[in-house]
Amino acid sequence: MLRIGIDLGGTKIAAGLVDENRVLGPSIQEPTGLPRPAGELAEAIYHLAYRLLKEQGLTFQDVESVGIGIPGTVNKETDCIEYANNFVFENVPFLKMLKELFPCPVYGENDAKAAAWGEYLAGAGRGSRSMTAVTLGTGVGGGIILNGKILEGHNGAAGELGHMVIHQNGRPCTCGRRGCLEAYASATALVSRAKEAMEHCETSMLWNLCGRNLSEVNGRIIFEASKKGDPTACEVLDSFTEDLSDGIANIINILQPEVLCIGGGLSGAGEALLAPVREKTAPKIYSRASEKNTRIVLAELGNGAGIIGAACLNEQMSKN
Repeated sequence: MLRIGIDLGGTKIAAGLVDENRVLGPSIQEPTGLPRPAGELAEAIYHLAYRLLKEQGLTFQDVESVGIGIPGTVNKETDCIEYANNFVFENVPFLKMLKELFPCPVYGENDAKAAAWGEYLAGAGRGSRSMTAVTLGTGVGGGIILNGKILEGHNGAAGELGHMVIHQNGRPCTCGRRGCLEAYASATALVSRAKEAMEHCETSMLWNLCGRNLSEVNGRIIFEASKKGDPTACEVLDSFTEDLSDGIANIINILQPEVLCIGGGLSGAGEALLAPVREKTAPKIYSRASEKNTRIVLAELGNGAGIIGAACLNEQMSKN
């Protein structure tokens, strides 16, 4: 039977049908429309799923389960979202609301963990026993799969890989600490670094690529300028990949997964990102002399990872 996966984000809600082979089929999306009450948001998710089925000539009788990835801390024992800052949720029984609306089983998980689960089952981690996903976007997200199970932690909040400190007393982080990986290796951090560097170099190619408008600076043009040999862009990316490799080496030294996949918007740079990260990470790995070492690869599923992972949460629950 089909499963529905829902990826709930701060700007949009995406819903898709996933078959028994974990292949994503038709999908639709609509704006999240924040701020809005939790009950209203739950109803919007239900109606989006209903519309997805109706457009395909299906009903909920054709659906085995519904899974949802939520950007927050999910307590599966109470069906509450303990904290989701973008939604202003704190101990909100959001999963309970969804379970009361849908006529089939509903499963919930943190969105980064759901995306990691999707990559593990159907993407970059397919066939492995353990995989860690690092997502480079507005922040640095993560998900850890060990022995075929999502690592939850005793309170469901495990996997916040972006909030390890790599520079003591370094840049402020949104979590309240200083020097976190997220403050140095997110897409947001990369753009901030580039803007700072541009202000000290009026001749950088980056100025032309952004139309001399700092608000137009993004990861794509930074990689483009670096490829063309712009010294400022090359310097920014060199320090960025150095910091990212510190975080990745820490993750590998602690977990030693078979696969570490890098996703998020910056992963679109492909080998321009991955090659220097691999090179800089290798000498920092404690097990570098081992015949078995972690493969550092790009995520494969793109925006579909969250939907596929959410849809397949029933497989995770069957392992518990």
